Amino acid sequence: MRKLSGIFLVGLCVGAIGAVAVTIGHGVAEAPREIAVTEAVTTMSESPDTPSLSSTPTPSPSSKPSAKPESQGEVKADAAELDRLVAGGDVSVVVFDRQAGKTTVSVHADRAYTSASLVKLLIALAVLERGGPTQQVQKMLSRSDDDLASQFWSTYGGPAIVTGWAKKIGLTGTRPPADPGRWGDTRITAKDVVRIYQYVVAHAPGAILAALRAATERGSDGFRQYFGIPDAAGDRPWAVKQGWSCCRPTRMLHTSGLVGEDGRYVVAVLSEHPASVDYATASKRVTAVVAALLG
Repeated sequence: MRKLSGIFLVGLCVGAIGAVAVTIGHGVAEAPREIAVTEAVTTMSESPDTPSLSSTPTPSPSSKPSAKPESQGEVKADAAELDRLVAGGDVSVVVFDRQAGKTTVSVHADRAYTSASLVKLLIALAVLERGGPTQQVQKMLSRSDDDLASQFWSTYGGPAIVTGWAKKIGLTGTRPPADPGRWGDTRITAKDVVRIYQYVVAHAPGAILAALRAATERGSDGFRQYFGIPDAAGDRPWAVKQGWSCCRPTRMLHTSGLVGEDGRYVVAVLSEHPASVDYATASKRVTAVVAALLG
């Protein structure tokens, strides 16, 4: 297995975390050169001081027996180099090391983006907290099912889902959509996405992580959602929630999730592209950012 370089710790071995061992072909975009970090790093607590959604212990993400031990140490990332990989657009990256209990990469962490399907993480929390249908929630997450998200949105509170969970988890840059019916227009930041994952790992039912490990290659709308983390991770474990939307007026493409043995790293890469950049090109650019992180 290759050794990590770039933003993650040297020696990090990370591979596909699929619930029920999801197996994929990992076509990584053209490998960018390694990057050296210059932007200052911020620190988050691993477990926000928030009430537990469930008293049942949450299982850690599955891992492959072939993975090698991870090393200690920290590397940073160059914001200008990451920006270059998303030419003409914007990109934000936050990486949180759960083992070390600190943020190791923070690039444009507080820049706001349209959430697209990443808000489904908050919708899932809201539904499960109130005893909603677990299997349907898992389908909404693993297949990024918009119809189910719309049903849950209208049934479980709409914009109040965002405001309520933002307050509970401590999200500082997350806002409900201006149009109450358009859940995908929720505003969110990379820093907040990482905090959501921290909460999910510490407090949420294991059903959420199981669905993220079982993310399908194609979403319910047919879109290929293995860009970013899945395509760049090789044989490293992962559990992901992806997001994509267009064009109001730009194109959003986000990759987020847990990477590494026992879901050690929480990774959020949010990106915005001109509408003239098609999904195929934007997907390759987001994958290139993650490939740069993994080396």
